[in-house]
Amino acid sequence: MKKALRIIPVLDLKDGVVVRAQQGKRDRYRPIVTPLSRSPDVVAVAEGLRGLYPFSTFYIADLDAIEGGAPNSDALARLRTMAEPPELWVDAGVADEKTLLAALAERSLSPVLGSESQRDDILLRRFRDHPDLILSLDFVGDSFCGPRSLLDEPELWPQKVIVMTLAKVGAAAGPDFGRLQEVKAKAGNRAVIAAGGVRDENDIRALSAMGVAAALVATSLHNATLTPGRLASLGA
Repeated sequence: MKKALRIIPVLDLKDGVVVRAQQGKRDRYRPIVTPLSRSPDVVAVAEGLRGLYPFSTFYIADLDAIEGGAPNSDALARLRTMAEPPELWVDAGVADEKTLLAALAERSLSPVLGSESQRDDILLRRFRDHPDLILSLDFVGDSFCGPRSLLDEPELWPQKVIVMTLAKVGAAAGPDFGRLQEVKAKAGNRAVIAAGGVRDENDIRALSAMGVAAALVATSLHNATLTPGRLASLGA
């Protein structure tokens, strides 16, 4: 039986709270307003999302850390205090070995190496075989963000690879099927994860049919397009 595509909710963090992403234009991000939570507090939003479905994993974009500021460590620590603490996939702009080693040592945390944050491919070459490392291939429009070797040399990729199309994030414009297909063709047996643009159940089923392993989702969860019933039927 084919394994169901995993739906992984996204929590974009800025100044300690969850914000609403808008096509990668981070200066426009504002604290999230959602029917799932009375506030943008990270635990309140995460619990609201778990009210839809018992998600075991959350993807965290620590926007402050990605932009070179202080990481939202307190928010991550509070997520770990939840009942049934979730696994956290965290992009915190890691770009040096010391920070990556510290993240890899954290329990129930998988650091995401965002291509946009890399100056070269040295970290990836050293740590690509670590089972907890995730690579994010980041795109703005048709442009790849990061050292070209990260995109052109799939032998550098770890076992999980995110295809992040920033212009699709929060835009309800549909996934970047073409780019996902290109990455899938090079990925071998690696898990390819879609990020950006998932609108509804049809998109999820189309991604699953392509062999995409998981999808990072936010907007369609907060706007009630993906309801508890639909999530249960998808086996998310």
